[in-house]
Amino acid sequence: MMLENINSGYKPVFLILCCIQPPPAKYGGRHTVTLIPGDGIGPELLSHVREVFRFSCVPVDFEVVHVNSALETEDDINNAITAIRRNGVALKGNIETKHTMAPSVKSRNNLLRTSLDLYANVMHCQSLPGVQTRHKNIDIIIIRENTEGEYSSLEHENVPGVVESLKIITRNNSLRIAEYAFKLAREKGRHRVTAVHKANIMKLADGLFLQCCREVAAGYPDITFDSMIVDNTTMQLVSKPQQFDVMVMPNLYGNVVSNVCAGLVGGPGLVPGANYGRDYAVFETATRNTGKSIAGKNIANPTAVLLASCMMLDHLKLYDYANLIRNGVLTTMNETRLHTADLGGQGTTSEVVQSVMKIIQSKGQHTSDI
Repeated sequence: MMLENINSGYKPVFLILCCIQPPPAKYGGRHTVTLIPGDGIGPELLSHVREVFRFSCVPVDFEVVHVNSALETEDDINNAITAIRRNGVALKGNIETKHTMAPSVKSRNNLLRTSLDLYANVMHCQSLPGVQTRHKNIDIIIIRENTEGEYSSLEHENVPGVVESLKIITRNNSLRIAEYAFKLAREKGRHRVTAVHKANIMKLADGLFLQCCREVAAGYPDITFDSMIVDNTTMQLVSKPQQFDVMVMPNLYGNVVSNVCAGLVGGPGLVPGANYGRDYAVFETATRNTGKSIAGKNIANPTAVLLASCMMLDHLKLYDYANLIRNGVLTTMNETRLHTADLGGQGTTSEVVQSVMKIIQSKGQHTSDI
């Protein structure tokens, strides 16, 4: 997305994001997608995605690239980045970031996003009728700047016992994430965008982010713009989440708010996420949990990963396949009420996946009919 700064005003050059992305790798009518299993429950859940894709005859081939979070070298993540550059699209499990490793070892997840400039993280947090939660009728789109802020990996300890960690906020990146948020809000028929910040304390950094949001908002008179301090935002979310429509925020606040919102609608096993840049797109669960404690027990909720794969199919313009699988997932969740332990049920991961495939088949829309 291109931005022009004209004197003191902001003037966007309107280029639709999907139109400036190169087409994903496609051979013989099939798409090639990079698959990164990740850690914890990632490998088993992505194995189930492949099972559902095979059953539904989805025209996608996966190039599997393993990333080892126990290594201190970056060769493996660089291989994954190269594969995504080749294919244009990826589906991934979360890669564990161990705080016990040397400070020089950077988060694999963060390296992937910054290397590919996946600047927009998008999460749609929505109430599901089959899931019992304290709050109902939640429908929030959260847009998180994904490449800078407190996650800039710039820390040093020049004086023993005193660590400086640099938070980077730039005008260009703040403008483009704000433009992305308002553009998406208009495309989705949304009416309000809320910028989340802490400009009362970080007057220069968050002040710049907030100012950029205001400048972009001036170009969207049909959309109401407001702002909210991040600590008040978390309180308002757990008190009255229905007041929010589209939210845009810097990196760290996005991490916190995404997890709060996932908890409001039933937990991390339900909500998918996407990371978009000018050239590439990577899909994963919204809250980026590894689920290490339940790995290999066949009890993880596959909903978020399956819905993330549906977002990926939408991105590839394979809408019929996306709708087919999404309907199977949501029917299992909301009508069949087959729930895994995280939702208070007794269903296993395998049983949920089998239910999804039975629903696909029962609709009379099995693979050969698409």
